Amino acid sequence: MAKMGKLEERLRAIEGGEDYAFTNLEELFLVHNIITSPKFKVPDFDKYKGTTCPKNHLKTCCRKMGTYAKDDELLIHFFQESLTGVSVTWYANLEPSRVHSWKDLMVAFVRKYQYNFDMVLNRMQLQNMCKKGRGSFKEYAKRWRDLAAQVAPQ
Repeated sequence: MAKMGKLEERLRAIEGGEDYAFTNLEELFLVHNIITSPKFKVPDFDKYKGTTCPKNHLKTCCRKMGTYAKDDELLIHFFQESLTGVSVTWYANLEPSRVHSWKDLMVAFVRKYQYNFDMVLNRMQLQNMCKKGRGSFKEYAKRWRDLAAQVAPQ
């Protein structure tokens, strides 16, 4: 019987026993008791990587979720579907006690990624762009068009 107890103890140690990082599953959720219709389908979002204007990303998210504009909990919960990379990590680490509304989440998101908005390209930066050594002209033209679309009008 003592051997069985030792085996069970070792198995618990290997499996981690009851020492999970979250003893209460509620700690994992930013929004509690979210209820969605079985017919609800999450829109296909352009994924935010943390490198572009956060305000533009919020605008596109709000437009895609327009039907649910009055449902803060749904907006907060499904905002994570529009994120990828480091921005998902940011969302996962948000403190639930600080996010009570969609507005709270938007303010926190813009505050976190404001530096992208502050670094908006200007015409001089676009003018100084040059073709990379081994890149094709087609690649250069595509990069130029992509950057030109981001230049703030003066």
